[in-house]
Amino acid sequence: MKLKQYRVREFRSIWDSGQIEVDNQTTCFVGKNEAGKTTVLTALYRTNPIRKADAVFDETYDYPKREVEDYRFAVENGEREKAVVVECTYEMETADFRVIEDVFGPEAFTDKTFRRETYYGKSNSRAFLSVSESGARKHLSANPALPDDLRTKLSAAKTWDDFGAELDASEATEAVLALKNLVTKVRENGLRSYIFFSLIWPRAPKFLYFDEYYQMEGQANLNSLIAREEDDKLLDSDYPLIGLINLARLDHRKLVATNNTVELKNKLQGAGNHLTQRIVKYWSQNRHIQMRFDVRDAKAGDPEGMQQGVNVWGEVYDSVHWATTPLSNRSRGFVWFFSFLAWYEDVKRQGQNVILLLDEPGLSLHGRAQADLLRYFDAELSGHQLLYTTHSPFMIDPTKFERVRIVQDLGIDAPEALPKDEDGTKVLADVFDATDDSLFPLQGALGYEIQQTLFVGPNSLIVEGVADMLYLRSVSAQMEREGREGLSEQWVITPVGGSGKVPTFVALLGSQKGVNVATLLDIQNSDKQLIEDLYKKNLLTKKQVSTYADFTGTAEADVEDMFDRSFYIELVNGEYGKQLTSKITLAKLNQNVPRTLRAIDAWLADHPMKSGSFGHYRPARYFTEQLATLWPKVSNETKDRFEAAFKHLNGLLRK
Repeated sequence: MKLKQYRVREFRSIWDSGQIEVDNQTTCFVGKNEAGKTTVLTALYRTNPIRKADAVFDETYDYPKREVEDYRFAVENGEREKAVVVECTYEMETADFRVIEDVFGPEAFTDKTFRRETYYGKSNSRAFLSVSESGARKHLSANPALPDDLRTKLSAAKTWDDFGAELDASEATEAVLALKNLVTKVRENGLRSYIFFSLIWPRAPKFLYFDEYYQMEGQANLNSLIAREEDDKLLDSDYPLIGLINLARLDHRKLVATNNTVELKNKLQGAGNHLTQRIVKYWSQNRHIQMRFDVRDAKAGDPEGMQQGVNVWGEVYDSVHWATTPLSNRSRGFVWFFSFLAWYEDVKRQGQNVILLLDEPGLSLHGRAQADLLRYFDAELSGHQLLYTTHSPFMIDPTKFERVRIVQDLGIDAPEALPKDEDGTKVLADVFDATDDSLFPLQGALGYEIQQTLFVGPNSLIVEGVADMLYLRSVSAQMEREGREGLSEQWVITPVGGSGKVPTFVALLGSQKGVNVATLLDIQNSDKQLIEDLYKKNLLTKKQVSTYADFTGTAEADVEDMFDRSFYIELVNGEYGKQLTSKITLAKLNQNVPRTLRAIDAWLADHPMKSGSFGHYRPARYFTEQLATLWPKVSNETKDRFEAAFKHLNGLLRK
């Protein structure tokens, strides 16, 4: 069965969360710190926790503090009903229906969903489901193992008491006795209660909650671990360790008395190898690590609490540095990932039916490692529903925003107390109701996705500005119409906003797995060292670093120099005609200045414009807007220069 929705009321920072719709696979709760994300998960966890002792809501600690005594007084005096802390709606699946049908037939329970309410107190809950008493009796009375006359009498029974009386008056055959036993249980608490507690709820998934407190310490004293387990006082960090021991097919109670060292080492090595394979598959930060485990008698110099009995040690071997370090000395992000993996792999091995609740997973992970974690979620956790909280944009899949729920608390920013219907943690699916702070992680995720898809592709061509992009695309389209080679559409042109930003963008894009990067840049003497460093420092190969000078045959060149100077002057006059004191002509410019833009800047310094200032973008826009009129004036020499550039770049495309 699946959890479809739930609602939290009067719990910690929540007065009423609103109805929270749960995705069939993954639900992501997003919000700023202190908004109540953890509270939203904690409340759900306690309704059916994998750790049975956690199934409790305590008024003293959990009811909103400012009104807890008023609540108690009102309940004790009958002025209000007890708070429904969490209301969950589950949807049944075919296998669930089949279990009920096998006992009471297909008409006893036909609703797809049922509802369960949880209240303050220990394991204090109530279920709501629709059943057909007559449909159940009809099926039971049709049992072919019963005598025909008894079946007739049972089918006429209007109540369970009548049904039971007919069974009591019949011969006590095996079939009758079995049916009497079942009917007795139904009569004790009702059909609805029997179906829920005996057939439905045992199949309901438990909630497995995991946060940073469940991280393994990397070492433990097994004798103390056993003592804590016997006293039902396990530490949070014990659970992944026990999962690891189970994963090794070991019994930690027998480890303290093992007498076969080789067998023990083989099993521990097997567990380490298994987890190494799982980790390396999804841990891109370091693929040269191996998990190793050791169990040995305690020594006097061991850490406090581990100086007697038998200890287990977890270590990480780095095959590059030939170094072994304790698990606890690795990064917090790695320890979190490893601890969760150890626990979850054991849960999966046992075939436990769980819904995973992860609070701020991967909080200590690098952005790329968080992306690895999302990939792990989709690939490995698909057999379970997953609900997790985050405020990191890297933990949000921008292609699946429908899975996102926004958690916010307007009260924490309000100067005065808000009315109850507005105050406290709310969970929203509609972004229009969300504050800017609540939307920030979504904006970050969306911005990163736009950057990756709009300006970055498998083949990214870095240019300095938007003007370059306009010229290249416009000229390419016209060249292709003439049957000449244009710039392939496989190139995604990425304007970076100036030559000084080129190395950073090359480093960022080049590090993206599967991204092919090339440049087509302006060049002047002051930029030569920067451009040469792109290949001298192995950011790119030399052939991937192109400048316009490579195709103009000059020492310096901008994209504007790909055109004849007289043609570019016409673009400037056409765009800035009303702002110029007089038209610019070829004769007015200093022919000894190699770059057209530099020559125009020099002339404008002596002949300032009437208003505004000269920029590179506007002539490029003018060119694209007037392309049909201007293109016939473009010389063949200009076309040859652009075609040479396009051919070179297209030759760099990744096949």
